[in-house]
Amino acid sequence: MGTDSATEQVILATGGYDHTIRFWQAHSGICQRTVQHADSVNALDITPDRQLLAAAGYQHVRMYDINSNNPSPVINYEGGQGATRNFTAVGFQEEGRFMFTGGDDCYAKIWDLRSKNVQCQRIFQANHPVNTVCLHPNQGELFIGDQNGLIHVWDLRTDHNEQLVADVDISIQHLHINSEGEYLAVVDNKGNCYIYSLHSENESRTSQPQRKLKLLAHKIYALKCKFSPDSQLLVTTSADSTAKIWRITELLGIKNQNETQQEWSNSVQSQTGKGWYTQEAMPLVELKEEGQRWVWDVAFSADSQYVLTAHSDSHARLWSVSTGEVKREYSGHQKALTALAFRDGS
Repeated sequence: MGTDSATEQVILATGGYDHTIRFWQAHSGICQRTVQHADSVNALDITPDRQLLAAAGYQHVRMYDINSNNPSPVINYEGGQGATRNFTAVGFQEEGRFMFTGGDDCYAKIWDLRSKNVQCQRIFQANHPVNTVCLHPNQGELFIGDQNGLIHVWDLRTDHNEQLVADVDISIQHLHINSEGEYLAVVDNKGNCYIYSLHSENESRTSQPQRKLKLLAHKIYALKCKFSPDSQLLVTTSADSTAKIWRITELLGIKNQNETQQEWSNSVQSQTGKGWYTQEAMPLVELKEEGQRWVWDVAFSADSQYVLTAHSDSHARLWSVSTGEVKREYSGHQKALTALAFRDGS
């Protein structure tokens, strides 16, 4: 993140319990625009063309024009089939062809953005409330995490799906796949982080996640996990008021870049009875300010040098990854911040 003319292309939006969405000048901390939202904001994302902001909330996903002062949503997607109560997740195919959502009605849904019809076109039923949805970088597989500890891999090309049990007696809170499609990270309501390797025998086959390790990341409720754009780092956030940044190579014990897959497989055979190699590790850096509370959402900058966080104390913060210091604070919301959307770089 720089402070030159490139900042004109930087988008930072936050939302939460105060029924507002705020757009910020990221490098200065100045709020440029406030939009009244009909309800609390559960998730935010920016369309690939940077024209619209999607806000997921109660029974609706509302789209706001980023580049105008129009205070009203320009598109409104309603729950439709399944009578969605809360939309809990929202995201986009990389070329803007479709939007995907998850909700506590137990459905993941696909919405064709090229159609004038604002009804969803495809539905996946998970049988338990859906907390998180992530699109694989191959743009063909949707990973869905539910409150029963299940991860569903929905192949959008064939409509085939696979189901993984991360662990027993847990709720999947969030999942994320790194930009190369090599690893899947998952966090649960007990503070654990699970890492899978992803591989497929060929491009036409659904990914076959393989367990790598279970990390005791936080002592209580984890909320989010995100890989950095360069795939070197992983950030986890929690109700313990911290965000922790981990170096992937250190977590996986890869000390030599020439280490073969077979050697790595042999090195993790001391697994737990539940099939996980469990590890305790020290994070690269812990992000914590006095007085801050639950860390509900998080995002990396495009250069992987900064992290943005959204907190229950009504603030968003910009942190330096290298020093763990707060570089900027975004103040203005009146209640807890539960979601942020950030886009900089190309």
